[in-house]
Amino acid sequence: MSQQLFALSFGLAAVLAATQIAHSAPQCDSREAVTTLLAERYDETRRAVGIAGQAAVMELYASDETGTWSITMTLPDGLMCLMASGSNYEVLTEDPTSGDPA
Repeated sequence: MSQQLFALSFGLAAVLAATQIAHSAPQCDSREAVTTLLAERYDETRRAVGIAGQAAVMELYASDETGTWSITMTLPDGLMCLMASGSNYEVLTEDPTSGDPA
């Protein structure tokens, strides 16, 4: 159950990030180029993956060392786009049945 909620939260983040495409062009390149950049420059590794829409793949990359995170979207043609990024990444292990929404 907690894995489903975890996946749903990232799916929602991907949908929200995808809506920003109309407002600003995402940075896109080959999947190899983007993942190499995230690994070499930010020490980020893949932490989560999900399907967005009909065919796009959303992935969350993050680093425990730097605290940075990035959300990417890979399209069927292999193009990977950086949709969002930030800092202070933290893994949460919350119990969704605890009743405390905060």
